[in-house]
Amino acid sequence: MNKIFLLLCSFGMTFLFAQSNDYKPHPKGSFFFYWGYNWDGYTKSDIHFKGDDYNFELKDVVARDRQSPFEASVYLNPQKLTIPQYNLRLGYFINDHYSISFGADHMKYVMMNDQTVKMTGRISNGTAYDGNYQQADQVLTHDFLLYEHTDGLNYLNLELRRFANIYARKNLEFNYELGAGAGVVMPKTNCTLMNNERHDAFHLAGYGIGVVGALNLTFFKYVFLQTELKGGFIHLPDVRTTQFKSDKASQHFFFGQINAVLGARFPLTKKKD
Repeated sequence: MNKIFLLLCSFGMTFLFAQSNDYKPHPKGSFFFYWGYNWDGYTKSDIHFKGDDYNFELKDVVARDRQSPFEASVYLNPQKLTIPQYNLRLGYFINDHYSISFGADHMKYVMMNDQTVKMTGRISNGTAYDGNYQQADQVLTHDFLLYEHTDGLNYLNLELRRFANIYARKNLEFNYELGAGAGVVMPKTNCTLMNNERHDAFHLAGYGIGVVGALNLTFFKYVFLQTELKGGFIHLPDVRTTQFKSDKASQHFFFGQINAVLGARFPLTKKKD
């Protein structure tokens, strides 16, 4: 990802200083879409688990993403494109400088097992974990808890972005975007909690907000490569953890994304250069 980012920067700066602009892009009235992949990071999170016979909180839980290793049979197979962590976005330029878009950021959030955290609360469900806890050390073994938003941490969002050109020739543009957005989070949470059966289902669990910055290389006015840095906040007050509706978890954390995408821009009407 660092190489892709530096490559875009070097291309842009080379063209910027090589000669003066002789063309300005006018994306007003154009639709665009892109598809790409992301690499993510998350802050530590306090996760609160609540049910009829337990109520406890785990402090400063560490999690990471799970991007699929590159394999042509996955990344180049239309039937498997949604297996890796991906980004999909559809948008419209309301004028030459602003676009509004809807996107799906398919991230994956994997709680790291075998870490030791502080646990506070009570458990009385007839398992080996029954008891009262007050800042007690708890090892997150697989038989105690498996907790993953791996299909995935789905952030469905609307964004408003400002588009600006840095350098342009007729068949090459170097642009940047800055924007912000908000939306809902619908994870498919893979969870096994104590003696309960594994639960893995989509559920509207909360919301997210974020900001984004992007560098863009557009070729022949229509096709573009884009790298993005994105960050934000996710609050999940209602995560399903078992087959029982009374069982749920809640958490909130900050996230960061590095995205690499390929897209296209389509004007509704033919424009003069």
